Amino acid sequence: MSSRNDILLRAENLHKSFGRGEAKNHVLRGLHLRVRRGEFLAVMGPSGCGKSTLLHILGLMDRPDEGTVTLAGETFARRANPNRLRFLREKIGFVFQRFNLIPVLSGRDNVRVSLQVRGRREDGHIDALLERMGVADVAHRKPGQLSVGEQQRLAIARALAHRPEIVLADEPTGNLDSDAGQRLLDLFRQINRHDGQTLVMITHSAEAAGQADRLLRMKDGTIADEPAKT
Repeated sequence: MSSRNDILLRAENLHKSFGRGEAKNHVLRGLHLRVRRGEFLAVMGPSGCGKSTLLHILGLMDRPDEGTVTLAGETFARRANPNRLRFLREKIGFVFQRFNLIPVLSGRDNVRVSLQVRGRREDGHIDALLERMGVADVAHRKPGQLSVGEQQRLAIARALAHRPEIVLADEPTGNLDSDAGQRLLDLFRQINRHDGQTLVMITHSAEAAGQADRLLRMKDGTIADEPAKT
């Protein structure tokens, strides 16, 4: 088993801008980040500081203008990497604030389709995962028939279905009331501490961030309390 001191995800000198000329907006400004295997990391910061942009780049959904992201030993930069889509599909799970569930599919089929696009079919695994997330009894319903908390737990099941090396969560408690938010955080702690799942959570909530192993604060496109490079 890998040591918790192993670096699973490493970001080096990330820069990202949007727009041109006088309208150019520098969102990330030379950001460095380390995530250990098995760590639960929270990243906080005010709106507009670059949190979501950072998460998209760490999750290989976007590319930096400068700098690199190294995940499980593979390095990605502005230049195209032929392994990007494979890593995106196989090694990363996403939990979004707005869930991004397919409205015409049942909850169970939302989880199943995430495996099918990866060429896998594991119905027994899906059933066990839905049971663990506490949504097995409502998984036959479509997302619009579920509570907000049930939709978010279903989104977590979908993110975990392919057994990713890292789960990236963007404001996962943002649309939840305090009780549903705490239940979600309890699930995160469970899959992190019992299963060793690596988690990176972007959040505005100090209470949510307090559940993590480590907290980093972003300000003006970089980490305000930037860790020493290793």
